[in-house]
Amino acid sequence: MAAEVRTVEPGELPRYAEGVRDVYARAFAGPPWHEDPAQAAVYAERLARNALRPGFTAAVSVSAGTVSGFATAWTTPEVFPADRSYGQVAEALGPERTRAWLCGALEVNELAVAPEAHGAGIGAGLLEAVTARAPGGRCWLLTSVRAEAALRLYERTGWRRVAAPVPGKAALVVLLGPGHPGRGDAWAP
Repeated sequence: MAAEVRTVEPGELPRYAEGVRDVYARAFAGPPWHEDPAQAAVYAERLARNALRPGFTAAVSVSAGTVSGFATAWTTPEVFPADRSYGQVAEALGPERTRAWLCGALEVNELAVAPEAHGAGIGAGLLEAVTARAPGGRCWLLTSVRAEAALRLYERTGWRRVAAPVPGKAALVVLLGPGHPGRGDAWAP
C-alpha cells in the first residue's frame, strides 16, 4: 500500500506522536547522526514546543495506519536567533544575506523517513507538503554535509546549496528551496 502524505495541524500532532518518535529514533540512529534512540523522546518534547512557533507546519506520511515519515517547518523570526546552529549560519552568510534570505522565510526544521521506506518518494512528498506555502517561495534548511542521501534528495527536488561554508565542527550546509529568490546568488557544487 502506498504511503499517504498529509499536512497536520499542531493539535493533531499528539495522534501521531508515537509514530513520529519511532521514525525519529530509527532515522537518526545511523550515520551521520548516530543519535541515541532516547533522543527521540527529547525530540517529541521539543516538537510540542515548536508547534507553538509562528508559521509552524507539519506533515506525516502514513501507510496502513503506521507513520513512515514526518517533516516540520516554521517561519524564521525577523530577528535571527543566535542559539543552536543559528549563530554559525549567520556568521557564514553575513548579516545582509541572513536577513534577506532567512529572516521571515520558512525554515524546514526536520525531515525524517523510516529506513524501510527510503526510495519511495516519501521524503520529497513531505518536503513539498511543508514548503508549499513558503512566503514568496522563501524556504531554507540546514543539514550536515555528511548526510549524503538527504543532500541528494534536496538537490534532486530543486534545492540549492549556499556557497558559504558554515563554521564549526558539525560540517553544516545551508540550502535554499526551489522557489527562493536568493538561489541565483547561491551555488551548487
